[in-house]
Amino acid sequence: MTKAIAIFLILAMVVQLIKPLGVPGLRKRGDFWKLAVLAFVIWSVVLLVRP
Repeated sequence: MTKAIAIFLILAMVVQLIKPLGVPGLRKRGDFWKLAVLAFVIWSVVLLVRP
């Protein structure tokens, strides 16, 4: 599960650098760091919830 999340978020960051997604909060290329923070939060939650 964590690998799938990692691959999805890394692809989203690459797309954000090439062509911004246009989602509120992700309108500039420099906003890819927000996706990295989101990835860290999701990984943390998954690792804490997982037995």
